[in-house]
Amino acid sequence: MQKNQNNSLKSLKPLIKAFVSLKTNNECEDFLYDIFTPAELQSLRDRLEVAQRILKGESYRSIAQVTQCSTATITRVGRTLKYGRQGYQKVLKPMELK
Repeated sequence: MQKNQNNSLKSLKPLIKAFVSLKTNNECEDFLYDIFTPAELQSLRDRLEVAQRILKGESYRSIAQVTQCSTATITRVGRTLKYGRQGYQKVLKPMELK
């Protein structure tokens, strides 16, 4: 791991602790609305939906038509699903069970 990446990961620790400390959906919602702009929240929602659709086997083209996300975003999410740290899968798997 490069030094810059390691430093940026260390800087995420307070943010991670903040998320982990939240106990209810309302607390999480309040925190999200406080730290992200409406556009950033929309981007996060879009990426999560794209990840769900890719994992369900939908084509990138149909995902682009339904979500209005750019093919660049869809491709980036797809690449992350394949080569990333399995973060989407860790979040989406329990959501499927509910």
